[in-house]
Amino acid sequence: MPDQNIVDVREIMKYIPHRYPFLLVDRVTKVVPGESLEAIKNVTVNEPHFQGHFPELPVMPGVLVLEALAQAGGILVFKSYDLDLKEKVFLFSGIDKVRFRKPVLPGDQIVLRLTDLKKKMMLYRMKGTALVDGEVAVEALLTAALVNKEDI
Repeated sequence: MPDQNIVDVREIMKYIPHRYPFLLVDRVTKVVPGESLEAIKNVTVNEPHFQGHFPELPVMPGVLVLEALAQAGGILVFKSYDLDLKEKVFLFSGIDKVRFRKPVLPGDQIVLRLTDLKKKMMLYRMKGTALVDGEVAVEALLTAALVNKEDI
């Protein structure tokens, strides 16, 4: 029987609207609804941002690592609450206490950890940590809002 915690990319695309080249979560490896999620992002030199960031020293932009954390956070929210996926969209609304600790390079596998999920009305807050080889690359407190698509 397949592991119920594993969410492949086909299911991920049911929860978040992102697509190539902006879908930054490859697989969810663990979910505790209402609490935490762990996912992976495999970084390859073929990603378009490496053409210009930086041609001689390819480094994944930190904002894209934050975006990967936010996308994984969106999946956690949708796996935790009974939400209407057709009428709503999950939008980043704040980032606090961001720290960039280690560069992310082509060939790295980022482990995305979201913990301490809290809900207040239609706002969701969680701690995000991106690890490479067991070391913290990026950490932040993330806030997002669930909004009606028609209100955008």
